[in-house]
Amino acid sequence: MQIVELYKLKHVTDEQLDAAVADYLNDPTPGMRLIAESVALDVAAVVLAHPYVREVLARESAPEAQRHNAVRTAILLARAA
Repeated sequence: MQIVELYKLKHVTDEQLDAAVADYLNDPTPGMRLIAESVALDVAAVVLAHPYVREVLARESAPEAQRHNAVRTAILLARAA
C-alpha cells in the first residue's frame, strides 16, 4: 500500500511525515526507518528513485521548504515495507 493511501486513512499523520522528512534531511543514511506504527520505509531508496528529488537535494541553492516538500512527496508516493 502506498504511503499516501495510509495518509488518507489517517494511519500516517502530517507530524509523522514531517518527522520522517526532517530525520532524512538530517541523516540521509540508507536503511529502514519507522515512519508510523507498523509503517517502515527506506527513505534514501525512495529519494534515489525520484530524479526530481535527487536534483532538488543536489542543488545547494534549493530553499529548505522545496527540499522538504520534495522528500515528503517522494515518501507519499512510496510503498510501505
